[in-house]
Amino acid sequence: MGRVRRVSRWLHRDLSYLFAGALLVYAISGICLNHKRDFNSDYSIRLTEYTLESPLPAEKDGWDKDYVLGLLEPLGERENYTQHYFPDEHTVKVFLKGGSSLQADIRSGQARYESLRKRPLLPALNRLHYNPSRAWTIFSDVFAVALLVITLTGIVMVKGPKGLWGRGGVELLVGIAVPLTLFLLL
Repeated sequence: MGRVRRVSRWLHRDLSYLFAGALLVYAISGICLNHKRDFNSDYSIRLTEYTLESPLPAEKDGWDKDYVLGLLEPLGERENYTQHYFPDEHTVKVFLKGGSSLQADIRSGQARYESLRKRPLLPALNRLHYNPSRAWTIFSDVFAVALLVITLTGIVMVKGPKGLWGRGGVELLVGIAVPLTLFLLL
């Protein structure tokens, strides 16, 4: 049993270091994906409401491309204009490159600017959870096997009252019982 513990320590330590980066990637993106309803990890969305300066053209004809481009100038979005249209007779909607938009009530001048910016790193991490390629599938399978080895070697590494037949065994059972209980209750 001493040889098994020695080999377990070696495997546990080296595989843990080898796959620590992948574990961090999965943990960070997993938290982001678990909270998709609370937080958009792919895009930063900023909503700004303000009043356009009067006088505004009362008719749709006055809202030509040049006029709309002038409205986009203070937002720094002039170069991102793609198109605009009127979903109803009192509302103009302006579409911008990258998903941002401006919507305004032409009667009151109330405007709503939604700025959409892609976050730098999180979308790439999240994409890995969706298994983007065959190579990633192979890596994920190797990673899963490594996690099994890390877990099993961790279980047999420690002997005595803190090991599998002591406190470690109780913690192992709790670690199994909590997700099973939640699965059965939800």
